[in-house]
Amino acid sequence: MALPYLRAGSGKPLVLVHGYLGGSAQWQGQLAAFAQTHDVIAPDLPGFGQATALPGPARIEDFASAVMQCIDGLAVGSFALLGHSMGGMIAQEIAAQSRDRIDALVLYGTGPLGLMPDRFEPIETSLARLEAEGVPKTADRISATWFRDGAAATGYTKTRDIARLAHPQAARHALLAMRDWDGREALTGFDMPCRILWGDQDRSYRWPQVHALWNGAPGAELAVIPGASHAAHMEKPDLFNALVQDFLRSA
Repeated sequence: MALPYLRAGSGKPLVLVHGYLGGSAQWQGQLAAFAQTHDVIAPDLPGFGQATALPGPARIEDFASAVMQCIDGLAVGSFALLGHSMGGMIAQEIAAQSRDRIDALVLYGTGPLGLMPDRFEPIETSLARLEAEGVPKTADRISATWFRDGAAATGYTKTRDIARLAHPQAARHALLAMRDWDGREALTGFDMPCRILWGDQDRSYRWPQVHALWNGAPGAELAVIPGASHAAHMEKPDLFNALVQDFLRSA
C-alpha cells in the first residue's frame, strides 16, 4: 500500500517530511506558501496521520525507504527535501542514500543523533509513558512541548489532533527507530546546498544537536528563529516560510 500524501503547486519538486506523531496536515500553511513556486509533496509516514493502516517501521532507514517509494511512485526525479524533527533524521538518511537526487536539503528542528541527551525527556521515559498512558494522552502531552506557549498556543489543538491519529504500534516503533539511529558519520558526504532551521526555544532538539549538524555538514547554513520552539513553522509561519523560500531561490 502506497503512502497517502498531500500535493499542491507546480515547478521543481519539494518534499516535506513530518516528524514523530505528525502528519501531512501539519504542512497546510507551507503547501499554500510554497505551491507558488514548487510542486510540493507531503507524505504521511507509515503509521501516522492518514497512513495509520500501514505498519510503523522500527528503523529510520525503513522510513526513508517508504518516503522514496512514494516519491518514485510519483515519477519524481531530483527534488528539494525538507525534514522536521524525526522527519529530519529521515531526510538525512534519504540524503545519505540518494545524494545525487537531492537538489537542496532543509533540516528543521532536528539533529544527527537519535538518542538525544538533552531532549525534554529521555526516549526511554517516553516509551514507558506511552505504554502506560496510551497514544491520546501521549499526543496531548508531547504536542504541548512543541510550542513556546504549550497547550495555549494557537497551533496546539491542530497538532494534538494529528498526533492522536498515530497507531500505537507505530508510536512505539518510531521511538525505537530514533533511539537506535546515528547519522553523524554520513554528514560529511552532504555536498548539496543545506540550510538548518531551529527555533531558539526548541525543547526537543537542543543547541548541541543543532551545532553538530551545522559543523558536520560541509557548507551548511544555519538560520535561528527567535522566540519559537519545536513547531516554529506554526508559531512563526511567515518567518519560517521566508527562510525556506530564500534558501530554495538561492540553492
